Amino acid sequence: MTQFHLKIVTPDGERFDGMAEAISLRTVSGDMGILANHIDCVAPLGMGQATVTVDGKKRYGACIGGMVSVLSGEVTVVATTFEWAEDIDKVRARMAEDSARETLAQKDASATQLELASAKLKRALIRQSVYDRK
Repeated sequence: MTQFHLKIVTPDGERFDGMAEAISLRTVSGDMGILANHIDCVAPLGMGQATVTVDGKKRYGACIGGMVSVLSGEVTVVATTFEWAEDIDKVRARMAEDSARETLAQKDASATQLELASAKLKRALIRQSVYDRK
């Protein structure tokens, strides 16, 4: 399969820099798959699983926010956070889920607290789901 250069970066550093055969990830408008020779584009990222195929093997990551760009055959993912499945601490993700659910269950929680807890719950569930793929 034809390859393309893929770079995945976060504010904390580089997560991947090499050749890939495919990447699929969640944008704010739905899932997006990229293969070699993809048309140039830029898209904002949502929260979800990223799947990167290298040498015929799939590798999974939790990708939360940011943007993806394809320019002249080069693909760059600039994510707010990106964790490979093998780097996810499932216990910590489960604790984050429990904490978010507790906040969502509070009758006196403000709209802001509920919105933040909802986002934290979604991130925790994505991280656990990606962890289970490894």
